[in-house]
Amino acid sequence: MPRYKVFISHAGTDTWVATQIAAHVSKHADTFLDEANVDFGDDFEAIILAQLRDSQEMVVLLTPWALHRPYIWLEIGAAWGQRKRIVGVAYGVTVDDINKLEHGPVLLKRLNLVEINDISSLTMSHLPR
Repeated sequence: MPRYKVFISHAGTDTWVATQIAAHVSKHADTFLDEANVDFGDDFEAIILAQLRDSQEMVVLLTPWALHRPYIWLEIGAAWGQRKRIVGVAYGVTVDDINKLEHGPVLLKRLNLVEINDISSLTMSHLPR
């Protein structure tokens, strides 16, 4: 039986933080992180879509940079459309910052949101045993 997989979405400028989140999540599930799983010359968009389809959940790192990156919103929309569980990790942004945006907040209103300093509370207790 395949292990539970979590897709980690982030802006390129947030790679180090996303790597730390992936390390935490990988204690509980397999993870997909583009820097670790996509090689130069690969069809990036095809791999992203396939990995998202194969994942049961998305953890999206929400930062001041990520809020303005179109790929973040495309990935959130794709996960939402596939009825994936989506957890937002806020780092340097607040719910008010998100709600002020013209795009995106509709999809984020029902997100579980955890502050980066509370990442240890992301226990993944919902995972199948």
